[in-house]
Amino acid sequence: MANHKATKKDVRQAAKRRERNRYYGKTTRNAIRDLKAQKDKKAFDEAMPDTVAMIDKLAKRGIIHKNKANNLKSKLAKRANKMAVAQ
Repeated sequence: MANHKATKKDVRQAAKRRERNRYYGKTTRNAIRDLKAQKDKKAFDEAMPDTVAMIDKLAKRGIIHKNKANNLKSKLAKRANKMAVAQ
């Protein structure tokens, strides 16, 4: 365990950040899951910008890597295009 005052504070801050990052990550994963579950093209297109923004924020905050964010967005875009062709 930490012995210095500043190190104890750093441990507290890291725990707070870790908890916040877990929340943002889980919320975004749930949004992606819900988006993938959409069967209606119109509903998918309405929810897509919000989900993409959430993914971008995760990458900006450093919670996920920028390439991971791009891969997620690319897969969602491919799914959207596939839905457009199917209808």
